[in-house]
Amino acid sequence: MTSESNKQLLHLVIGGEMSGLDAIEFQDLDKVDIVGVFPNYKAAYDVWKQKAQMTVDDAQTRYFIVHLHRLLDPAQN
Repeated sequence: MTSESNKQLLHLVIGGEMSGLDAIEFQDLDKVDIVGVFPNYKAAYDVWKQKAQMTVDDAQTRYFIVHLHRLLDPAQN
């Protein structure tokens, strides 16, 4: 990646069944769906949206986008 606009900003998409509707805690960590790591937010968002729509009828199941690039280098946006 040579230009700033093509900079790799890693994002992780994960999801699964929550322990309750008011908490962000997975019911069973062995069943967490680790969807994948994506090179930018748009790619992660597209997959997140697809997974979220597949589980729209299950209020206990949620998917998240984790900004890995912020965890790996907190000084970077």
